[in-house]
Amino acid sequence: VQLQASGGGLVQPRGSLRLSCAASGSIFNGNGMGWYRQAPGKQREMVAGIFTIGLTRYADSVKGRFTISRDNAGNTVYLQMNSLKFEDTAVYYCNAISIATWPEPLYSYWGQGTLVTVSS
Repeated sequence: VQLQASGGGLVQPRGSLRLSCAASGSIFNGNGMGWYRQAPGKQREMVAGIFTIGLTRYADSVKGRFTISRDNAGNTVYLQMNSLKFEDTAVYYCNAISIATWPEPLYSYWGQGTLVTVSS
C-alpha cells in the first residue's frame, strides 16, 4: 500500500506549485483520488477530488485556483496550485475516494504528506 505525496515547498503568495501523489495500483485502480490538507492546529480538510468518470470537486476555498488531474497509466494524481495564499499553508495528502463516501476518504491510511508553506 503506497500513498506518497511530493512537490511541496516554500512559495511566495500568488505563486504556484504542482503536487504529485504516487499511489499503489491497489489503491489507485478503480477509485477516485482526492487531495486533503492539514494546517497547523487544524483538522484535516478536503481540498479536491477527481472521480473515475472524470468528475472533479473542489473546496470552495480553492475553486478557480487549484486543478486536480490524474494519470491513470502512472497511478499518479496531481494538484496544480496557482495564486497561492498564506492560508494554503498545510501538509497535503492524497487518498482514494468514492462518490458514495465523498468527501470522506476511503482509507484511514494517509501515507507521506508534503508540506506547502506560503510565505513572503
